[in-house]
Parts: sequence; structure tokens; C-alpha cells
Amino acid sequence: MELLTEDEIAAQLSAAPGWSHAGSSITRTVTRDDFRGAMLFTGAVAYLAEEAGHHPDILIQWNRVTLTLSTHSAGGLTALDFGLAGKISALDA
Repeated sequence: MELLTEDEIAAQLSAAPGWSHAGSSITRTVTRDDFRGAMLFTGAVAYLAEEAGHHPDILIQWNRVTLTLSTHSAGGLTALDFGLAGKISALDA
């Protein structure tokens, strides 16, 4: 998997509302009404990640879920990261 260039990352981010770029990853924090909602969202993300064979780092803080995506095997951001980010974002649509 090829790493994306900075220009490609910027273009992908413009189509990925709520995601931010820092270093070799993209991150998004989602807030739900309560812990149960955060866990249900996390379960849905886990399902998508398993389907994609690509797994985010997940931090759960009561009603907030922070997701961090990076293709560790490639050493940075690839199309896999933005593909999964798009599917995760669709959960809020």
C-alpha cells in the first residue's frame, strides 16, 4: 500500500468532515448521549473495521469515542485509512 502525499491527504480530508490530520494519522472524536451509545457506536466501527481488514485505535471515554487511523505497516496514511474513515462517517449520516 502506497503512502499518500500531503496534497492527497489534504484532498481526502476535504471530503472527510470531522477528521483531522496530525503526523502520520487522522483522528475523529464522536460524542454520543451516554456510555451505551458510545459502546454501540464502537461496535459498529468494529464491524466496519473487520470487514475492511483495517483497524483503528479506539479510545472510549464515557460518551466520547476517539478514533485514530493510520496504516502502520506502510508507516503513515494510505487510501485504506480514508476508505474506512468514510464508512465510519456514514454511521452519523
